[in-house]
Amino acid sequence: MPTDLVDLSGHEQVVFCSDPATGLRAVIALHSTALGPGLGGTRFHPYPSMDAALADVLRLSRAMSSKNALAGLDHGGGKAVVLGDPRTDKTPELLRAYGRFVESLGGRYVTACDVGTYVTDMDVVAQETRWATGRSPERGGAGDSSLLTALGVLRGMRAAAQHLWGEPTLAGRRVGIAGVGKVGSRLAGHLLDDGAEVVVTDVDHAAVARLVERHPALTVAEDARALVRMPLDVYSPNALGGALDDDTVDALTAGLVCGGANNQLAHDGTAERLAARGVVYAPDFLVNAGGVIQVSDELHGFDAERAAARTEAIFDATLAVLQAAEADDVTPATAADRLAEQRIAGGGPVPWLPAAPSRGADTRPPAS
Repeated sequence: MPTDLVDLSGHEQVVFCSDPATGLRAVIALHSTALGPGLGGTRFHPYPSMDAALADVLRLSRAMSSKNALAGLDHGGGKAVVLGDPRTDKTPELLRAYGRFVESLGGRYVTACDVGTYVTDMDVVAQETRWATGRSPERGGAGDSSLLTALGVLRGMRAAAQHLWGEPTLAGRRVGIAGVGKVGSRLAGHLLDDGAEVVVTDVDHAAVARLVERHPALTVAEDARALVRMPLDVYSPNALGGALDDDTVDALTAGLVCGGANNQLAHDGTAERLAARGVVYAPDFLVNAGGVIQVSDELHGFDAERAAARTEAIFDATLAVLQAAEADDVTPATAADRLAEQRIAGGGPVPWLPAAPSRGADTRPPAS
């Protein structure tokens, strides 16, 4: 067991979950509860080892602390990963076993959807815990959080466009989207509506074909390596983390990186490498917060207009971060981290967001 990863991570709690009867192997990581219960999705992925799963959940939960802080939510950072192939290993029994582990934390961790999990999965998890969000409307939830995630990325991209090019629009710009899953596919439609030229790619060629059938104006790149080398104004990673490795950064033609994937920077030096090349990076944990805003609102009785208004404010948040980075001569990632750390240390609201719903209102259904 790589305990050094846990010891050095700064996390409050890391829970290993095992249920031999269903085959469940999972890790739940709580980075911080300074602002409230940890909130973050459950990722179901075929990790090659427990070490790889642990490293990923620690990175993801730490990023959730910053995301929730910048989104003005009364939540700390948490995340969970389930080891396995969601296409073959996911069963109702396994999901219910996972739900019992979430429930055992007594509300310190609130879960939702992530890569490999869906609204229907959260409905099953919610049979065992009150702390599952992202449920279907029929089960008292808000439904698919990718709707507001994609909207938030669009708002962040428009803010970055204003910062770079003086106009809050992608009209006439060429945007490359790597990953056309739940978020990337919706983002592609938004960008086409905004007047952008959109190029897409995904390892799932069937997903690309389905998207092109809906939006024939899309152009398709062979793969992500080919996409980053094409003439682009914006590169938008929307798949798994680590998309911005050294080779990708060195090959980028785009002047702006803005996407919905979590943990896009492959290592601590990537932000500086992007800056050295003159590429503006809109921090992922800032622009992709629409989904967590939605599931957080679900805890208080989901109000679609209220959640959308808070997601729209990602535009102002992105502008504030990019302006702070320019004024302080630091990378946008550093500027965003500083603002998040200030809120985690001092609490209180953030200036660019409307007030969050009261933590006292709670319409979660009891576990069945």
